[in-house]
Amino acid sequence: MCTSGLDGRPARGVDPGHEAGRSDGGGGRGRLFLVGIGPGGAEHLTPAAREAILASDTVVGYRTYIDLITDLLGERDVIATGMRSEVERAEAAVEAARAGRQVAVVSSGDASVYGMASLVLEVLGEDDSVDVEVVPGVTAALAAGAVLGSPLTNDFAVISLSDLLTPLPTLLKRLRAVAEADLVIALYNPRSLTRHEPFDRAFEILREVRGDETLVGVVRNAGRDGVESRITTIGELDAETIDMVTTLIVGNSLTRTIAGRMVTPRGYEV
Repeated sequence: MCTSGLDGRPARGVDPGHEAGRSDGGGGRGRLFLVGIGPGGAEHLTPAAREAILASDTVVGYRTYIDLITDLLGERDVIATGMRSEVERAEAAVEAARAGRQVAVVSSGDASVYGMASLVLEVLGEDDSVDVEVVPGVTAALAAGAVLGSPLTNDFAVISLSDLLTPLPTLLKRLRAVAEADLVIALYNPRSLTRHEPFDRAFEILREVRGDETLVGVVRNAGRDGVESRITTIGELDAETIDMVTTLIVGNSLTRTIAGRMVTPRGYEV
């Protein structure tokens, strides 16, 4: 495998059998695959996502996500960077595609859900010299919901508690709105080692609007090795056990447990 890229870091897991789709990088029409690779486990990588990666000669992504697909990389060029280098990754991907390369930009979950798809499309702008295909993936909310039972059966919302790109007042306004609408809520990026305020203020709102007895499903490493889950309540949730690989699902007024599973009824008469 060749490493081109922003940090010169080689990828691992070379498989000589995965050499389809290479281009000469000059003169041909480039293509951008914006690929959701799912929550991390190979069993949740869709056939379409796999095919897009194998059809590419260049793979671009956050280093942690690149490490999840090393068995597919073969001799492909890899551009892998760390956190907060999203703009640089998007620009590198667009530049490579404009040079005639077949480029897969990978995001965990779905590329359009807190992923790289919108940023790459913004960087590409009105340029129609490059073909673009967005390849959907299994989101953390869906993976966590499956672990818990069926909490997302009816209307639900997904909110990230990271205030790095969304101002905290805006984030909290959205959270209150969906809490008051009695939607089930999937919470991403709930709490880091140093970023506690969004989580603390969000759960102040949830206690106020939903009450302490509302069910909360807690899933760590959804769709990856070492998955852990439990069902608790807003009042009993221990903040110290929550981190950035945790997905929280807050039930609505109808959500309940059935045989130890978290279930939100669809509305059928049973």
